[in-house]
Amino acid sequence: MAARGFPYTDLKDFLAALERAGELRRVSAPVDPTLEISEIVTRTVRAGGPALLFERPTRGEMPVVVNLFGTEKRMAMALGVENLDEIGERIGNMLKPELPVGLSGMMDGLGKVRQLTSMPPKKVRTAPCQQVVYRGDDVDLNRLPGLQVWPGDGGIFHNFGLTHTKHPETGKRNLGLYRLQQHSRNTIGMHWQIHKNSTAHHAVAERLGQRLPVAIAIGADPAVAYSASAPLPADIDEYLFAGFLSGERVEMVDCLTVPLQVPAHAQIVLEGYIEPGERLPEGPFGDHTGFYTPVEPFPVMHIECMTMQRDPVYHTIVTSQPPQEDHGLGKATERIFAPLLRFLIPDIVDYDLPAAGVFHNCAIVSIRKRYPKHAQKVMNAIWGAHMMSLTKLIVIVDEDCDVHDYNEVAFRAFGNVDYARDLLLTEGPVDHLDHASYQQFWGGKAGVDATRKLPTEGYTRGWPEEMTMAPEVVSLVDKRWKEYGI
Repeated sequence: MAARGFPYTDLKDFLAALERAGELRRVSAPVDPTLEISEIVTRTVRAGGPALLFERPTRGEMPVVVNLFGTEKRMAMALGVENLDEIGERIGNMLKPELPVGLSGMMDGLGKVRQLTSMPPKKVRTAPCQQVVYRGDDVDLNRLPGLQVWPGDGGIFHNFGLTHTKHPETGKRNLGLYRLQQHSRNTIGMHWQIHKNSTAHHAVAERLGQRLPVAIAIGADPAVAYSASAPLPADIDEYLFAGFLSGERVEMVDCLTVPLQVPAHAQIVLEGYIEPGERLPEGPFGDHTGFYTPVEPFPVMHIECMTMQRDPVYHTIVTSQPPQEDHGLGKATERIFAPLLRFLIPDIVDYDLPAAGVFHNCAIVSIRKRYPKHAQKVMNAIWGAHMMSLTKLIVIVDEDCDVHDYNEVAFRAFGNVDYARDLLLTEGPVDHLDHASYQQFWGGKAGVDATRKLPTEGYTRGWPEEMTMAPEVVSLVDKRWKEYGI
């Protein structure tokens, strides 16, 4: 069942829904966006608390909202479902290759087509995000209450800016979510990691000696905001996906100064360009790894135009060692893309990306084991599957193990493994932010086969039977439990 008010017109509409559900708290006291907001948010997230709307930040000209997606409940509300697996099931149904049989099958096929027709964004002439316009010398990023999250950060960062670029040759659009360091009133650093599509767009523009137009939207509706973070295949447009999630076409408007389109109902839009060859030091930044990432040279965006709604709300996120708000985003990705991963690797029954592994350091995967070294086959398939290639540790368990029960997984991984035989070591790409790899961008990876071993794998001792209580005894004790007075 869809959340009340879904799909949401814009961020403010979503905030109203959260407030009705008791999932939003307003903070009317003056609060400093330098460190103080971060500490408040971190304590709130770790207590399982609500989204926070800071109405009177001591820097900037508008309220700040944080922790929108910090729980699975709010993430489900953001995408209009009771359970995140519902979206995964929709994707799974669309991936089914069966031909329609009979009238019901044809109607089902037509229903899938109707889902697809809701996807393409539609262009509008006027938009709320352009109600207020600042150009040239009037552009001032200090109007925005950007956060300094950690004491060692290099300054103010805008952490939920949805970055739009276009391939200079093909014209294909990309929407990404990157941290943005404020260098001056009208310049920001673009932390584009090497595996991201915007990095490829910039590389082409530099090869051609051209400026790269960029537009950044802050405070989009939650379907668009999530889509910017989703690890979509390169040929799937993020706005098509946002339309699929919401069931409505996303309204887009032409920027005023660059040849790009942005969501019409965003709160704030920054328009500008990147000069070929220009770099400035970016960082340090306390990231979701729990460590500061070092200073590195990154491209610089020059902002020529800033537009916004009247009375905008500034949306951002706090990053730190887990648990933090990105848990909700990561868990949504895990559940939404489970059917796609199973479609690519049918051996997989289920998988879990632990928040403590910041969603790419570890994957727990269950399989229906059928032949020798089946687990190792799945490990290699995962390392070849799009952004799953960055996974550092893969633990494979049997299908009767609940991958979301970490105690059960640990029991299997600690007890079912002969590390001389069941450990697969390899090397490959790792996340740009990975601090443990001896070389940046690539490092060692491990796969742990915690499945029951087969005689055909060289295990000749006969795998022991796991202890389980007789069902009739379990039933008897259930019935008599109150009698025991325990």
